[in-house]
Amino acid sequence: MVKVKPFAALRPPKGIGKEVSSRPYDVMNSAEAKAEAGEKSLLHITKPEIDFDPIAGESEQRTYDKAVENFKLWQSRGWLVRDPKECYYIYAQTMEGRTQYGIILCAHTDDYATGAIKKHELTRKEKEDDRMVHVNIQSANIEPVFFAYPDNPELDAIMFRYIAGVPQYDFIADEDGFGHKLWVVDDDADIARITEIFGGVNAFYVADGHHRTAAAARVGALRRSENPAHTGQEEYNWFMAVCFPDNQLKIMDYNRVVKDLGGLSEEEFLSRLSESFEVELKGEEIYRPCGLHNFSMYLGGKWYSLTAKPGTYDDTDPIGVLDVTVCSNLIFDRILNLGDLRTSGRIDFVGGIRGLGELKHRVDSGEMAAAFALYPVSMKQLIDIADSGSIMPPKTTWFEPKLRSGLAIHTF
Repeated sequence: MVKVKPFAALRPPKGIGKEVSSRPYDVMNSAEAKAEAGEKSLLHITKPEIDFDPIAGESEQRTYDKAVENFKLWQSRGWLVRDPKECYYIYAQTMEGRTQYGIILCAHTDDYATGAIKKHELTRKEKEDDRMVHVNIQSANIEPVFFAYPDNPELDAIMFRYIAGVPQYDFIADEDGFGHKLWVVDDDADIARITEIFGGVNAFYVADGHHRTAAAARVGALRRSENPAHTGQEEYNWFMAVCFPDNQLKIMDYNRVVKDLGGLSEEEFLSRLSESFEVELKGEEIYRPCGLHNFSMYLGGKWYSLTAKPGTYDDTDPIGVLDVTVCSNLIFDRILNLGDLRTSGRIDFVGGIRGLGELKHRVDSGEMAAAFALYPVSMKQLIDIADSGSIMPPKTTWFEPKLRSGLAIHTF
């Protein structure tokens, strides 16, 4: 079972939520962040390298020092103000007419250690180290992680009762056109009941934010080792998450582009593909995969349908059934010899939010030789894999919309 608790968030006053909040640190590079950041933007705290001219390195000590300075400055200027009591928060995101509702809460680092918080991806040490430094020097979870949980009708009922009221924030982000709303759950009876209900939930599933989750757990372990009077209830044992019911979430496709064909001509490459796939020329109009084990390929100005032949995949294996596995095994390993996809310089990954037109652009520009679009993973597949203790291949899931940073901050 998972442990949760409310917290007294640092957050913007009602009138400046849009100005202070920002897209997450990891969806843009430093130059994009510098161009996007207004005066009050949280990006000055999450990507403080943008305050230097020229832009500083993300992992330089002066960058970390600037993050601490700016976090204190935002509080002193009244751009981040602490709530007077511990609360839960309801957060709504709207994208293309679809809205999902989650609860912002504190999860416990012990649940990550014991596996009650289940992951489905491996983390990269350098990214985890960087996030650990940020969490530790600020004594805060500035940006939330994104969890899913098995849907619960009583939690839904509590949320929708608050949603009927006036939100603290209600705005559409200029950067992507996504809508964001937040309500404060400050009634003691509702707070107690939410805590009780989650106490009966078997597991949280990390949807997005594996590095931030791992970093928060590491900071908790570090603070624990430094505190001889540790009890397990200190605030450093908790970290901020937005938890959504699994039946509201949608996973988008996560596609691939490759820089070369491994020395093969286009004709030779198509011939090799036909050994494992039914290859069908679709022409110049964009073709989208129609189901599991069907892939879309853009090569030489034309779109192709690739359907994996029976016997080339294992539908009884939670990893083997994934199209990222099928694509990796049959194309990237067997034909292109790309090696470890986490480190190979011959491949790049394109989130589905960018559309298949981005794949075409990357190839037509000459930057890439071919592009592959994959049918998206389902939430059931993600949960089955996490429950089995298995790990997905790299860059398997893409969740949209991304969580807005700065609407609530947890300090310890």
